[in-house]
Amino acid sequence: MSNNSVVPEAREALDRFKMEAASEVGVNLKQGYNGDLTSRQAGSVGGQMVKKMIEAYEKNMK
Repeated sequence: MSNNSVVPEAREALDRFKMEAASEVGVNLKQGYNGDLTSRQAGSVGGQMVKKMIEAYEKNMK
């Protein structure tokens, strides 16, 4: 999903979530383009985001 298809109100929240996940795994993200990241760094950020989403979903199921 590209950033253009995200509801504008949610874009800021998603960016904050991404920055928080990057910080947790030690990846230094900057605002805007981050094409200089390695695949491993980008994957670790995405993986951390998924992990946090699953934890939140499981918490809400109880």
